[in-house]
Amino acid sequence: MKSSPQPHTLERREHIVSNQPKRPLTGGDEPVCNFSNNPLFADILNSRLQRRQVLRGGIAAAVATLFSRDRITQRLASPAVAASSPLLGFNPIPVSTADTIVVPEGYSAQVLIPWGEPIAGSYPSYRLDNSGAEQGMQIGQHHDGMHFFPIEGQSPDRGSSTEGLLVVNHEYVEPRYLHAAAVGQALDSEGFPLKSDGKRDADQVLKEMNGHGVSIVRVANQNGRWSVVRDARNRRITALTPMELQGPVRGSDWVKTQYSPDGTRTRGTINNCAHGVTPWNTYLTAEENWAGYFRNGDANPPREHSRYGVSKEASRYGWDLADNGADEYIRFDASTKAASPTQDYRNEPNTFGWIVEIDPFNPDSVPQKRTALGRFAHEGVIFQPAVEGRPIVCYSGDDARFEYVYKYVSAQPYSRATAGGHLLDNGTLYVARFKDDGTGEWLPLVFGRNGLTPENGFRSQADVLVNTRSAADFVGATKMDRPEWGAVDSSTGTVYFTLTNNTRRTAEQTDAPNPRPSNQWGHIIRWNEMGDPTAQTFQWELFVLAGSESDSRKLNGKGLSADNIFACPDGLWCDAGGRLWIQTDISESEMNKGDYAQFGNNQMLAADPKTGEIRRFLTGPIGQEITGVVSTPDRRTLFINVQHPGATVTEQDFAAGRLNSRWPDQNQQIYPRSATVVITKNDGGVIGS
Repeated sequence: MKSSPQPHTLERREHIVSNQPKRPLTGGDEPVCNFSNNPLFADILNSRLQRRQVLRGGIAAAVATLFSRDRITQRLASPAVAASSPLLGFNPIPVSTADTIVVPEGYSAQVLIPWGEPIAGSYPSYRLDNSGAEQGMQIGQHHDGMHFFPIEGQSPDRGSSTEGLLVVNHEYVEPRYLHAAAVGQALDSEGFPLKSDGKRDADQVLKEMNGHGVSIVRVANQNGRWSVVRDARNRRITALTPMELQGPVRGSDWVKTQYSPDGTRTRGTINNCAHGVTPWNTYLTAEENWAGYFRNGDANPPREHSRYGVSKEASRYGWDLADNGADEYIRFDASTKAASPTQDYRNEPNTFGWIVEIDPFNPDSVPQKRTALGRFAHEGVIFQPAVEGRPIVCYSGDDARFEYVYKYVSAQPYSRATAGGHLLDNGTLYVARFKDDGTGEWLPLVFGRNGLTPENGFRSQADVLVNTRSAADFVGATKMDRPEWGAVDSSTGTVYFTLTNNTRRTAEQTDAPNPRPSNQWGHIIRWNEMGDPTAQTFQWELFVLAGSESDSRKLNGKGLSADNIFACPDGLWCDAGGRLWIQTDISESEMNKGDYAQFGNNQMLAADPKTGEIRRFLTGPIGQEITGVVSTPDRRTLFINVQHPGATVTEQDFAAGRLNSRWPDQNQQIYPRSATVVITKNDGGVIGS
């Protein structure tokens, strides 16, 4: 999931206001910040492919060898497995370029909670000219990860399948659609209006900040239609919501600011991508591409800024330029302005890049940033099934080119009776090193171990966690091709991760056997821990190489077909029945162009992890990303999100009022809106069956 009007953009839009400083690359195309000499995953993959077979049969032969020989366990299918799957009971749909949702025959789709839907406070109706305060009572923009919490039972696997709290992330905003005044005005490169003096209207900034964050809303199925239910638990968590810092970084010098001189508090959460659900049934939201929201004009910014891509010139949306100069806005300028960190906001970026825990059932609870899980561009967080008396184990990917995969193991054992957020505050954070023999190891990021010492620039565990990327660099983790969503098969413990793409990998960074010197299609990797989930070694393999029919591979060694070709895997979820749901995020700048035209609009597919069969289940409207997926406990209702529909419209067409999408309203007076989509099977059966 990305965080810009052009999530995987290879070329940035031209600046319309030429005298404004260039803003940082955003979304999945954030600046490459990893200049370590750590091994590339591509190099490790290459070493597993025999050079002779590449020379004899080219890429296809080499990849076929990899898929036919390498297996994690004997339960995985051999190449002789038949194509049919007992898990996939629907007919695959074709690719689509239509401005609508397409699902298989026998299924229906309903739009729910689009951006601007009132859910709290005075329930203000959606209008193009809603104020900043009104946006704070409405569903935010650009829906992403989400979870359905049943009202009854308050258990992740039991309770009502007709009524619950739907908790939805909002990754970023599209200012062009957010501000009715945008048409005809001078716009910055990110599409927001600027005043003639270079300042920003404070209410527009407020509206953008309130468009970020998380929505918690009660929804119910009444006579076959889902709708919002007014409830005291409905609320918005935004870029302004007070939050607490917990774990080893709490109270350290790294996070002391003018707002919180003791380093225990901060305000807001931003760029919320994927999510997680704890074994004690709270919601975790992940802060992904947060660095671009800040600027630091100091001559020599510290590594905790530079290693993450904080710009020296300008912040992403220019929130620090708000014309009222309020404290909640100027904090996005992290330049040194005073004698002490407690008198300015040089440390404000250090209070972002964390996993944030939210209790959806308690509207008075304060969100908690769990620093023991590390600071990076979190795509999400996934858990192994909790076992009484054993530590909890979870994983998270750093969604940027050449970054890493992480694992956390709690110090205390899980107990259903006492489990809570404290289990996320005291434990060991590991980073993955993949080996060329199909095994791997977890390297602990612990102060005093593996060279993470003062002699090597690390002064404490808080230092290691604030500078997680630098610590991972130092211990020799494997550089990956943008680790995004993960999924755990609860019946087997197998972990899956999408590696969405990496077109920045050059031929000089690879060797001759490399099947993809520029990984434009992406792939999915999976592994099993060697022992219980707390083990420090694992075995890995590729589940699927995405791409065209001639440049892809499934478990059986064959390429994808018209029924399932896809590119840029992103969202990922394994349902309780064992189906693996795969969602795609082809960049707006590439969608339906050139080599990407064959894939149509972004889509969602379902896979059988045992046979490797994959079928296309859903396609979305123009210019969007399909993201977020969860079902009700009975698996008869599926929720997915459509993010940034219409984002492919050009600046010229936008200025002229010619939009290429009006989804979901199909109203010429309303901009396209991100929304949740409810999918049901017409016969009332389990989704996918």
